[in-house]
Amino acid sequence: MAVATRTVGETPSAMGRPPTPVPPGTSAPGKDYRQRLRPTGLGWPRLDHWCVWVEPAAASGAGQRWDALWLAAVERALGQWQQELTITRVEDPAAAQVRILRRRPPLLQEASGRTRASHGRAQLAAVAVDRGAGWILEPQVLVVISPGQRPEATEATALHELGHAFGLWGHSDDPADAMAAVPDARPVLELSGRDQATLRWLQRQPTRFGQPLPAAPTSP
Repeated sequence: MAVATRTVGETPSAMGRPPTPVPPGTSAPGKDYRQRLRPTGLGWPRLDHWCVWVEPAAASGAGQRWDALWLAAVERALGQWQQELTITRVEDPAAAQVRILRRRPPLLQEASGRTRASHGRAQLAAVAVDRGAGWILEPQVLVVISPGQRPEATEATALHELGHAFGLWGHSDDPADAMAAVPDARPVLELSGRDQATLRWLQRQPTRFGQPLPAAPTSP
């Protein structure tokens, strides 16, 4: 089935920027960190059902073993989110709202002019999609996870970036959370109670994403 897609608006995220400093004593960890999330101009980028495509490992060649280690780590991280969300793995990237690629994220240009490297990046756009039943508004997220890390580091990076992909566009102030702005020295490989509570709060919020559009979008 052919899928028609039109970009409605780019949604720059805070994920590509250094975390905003929090003054000491102003941020006491609570049951969740909903106040640190940011909606898009079109509302909260959440869905009741996500389709995810993951770049497959090479079937042969020198990099096959490393590709397989990367894929296994990403799948373990995805499994954590599957316990909280309805997620379907798809073989066609055009059918997915979240696409996960195995490559190094490009260097990030900071406001100071300096460049910064990272092991993971999530980029969000709002798109109008016609999958055969009329136009609907969807979040479309490209997640880039660097190869070459040790498996635990890859898994922790994937767990964090997938949290952004599934709507947690913000950072926790607790290093024990998967979505921490500043990760702990020990990789976080499981969702914390605060991560789960924040996601559940988000899933209860009204949104335009996943809803039919009243008319076909016009080309930009």
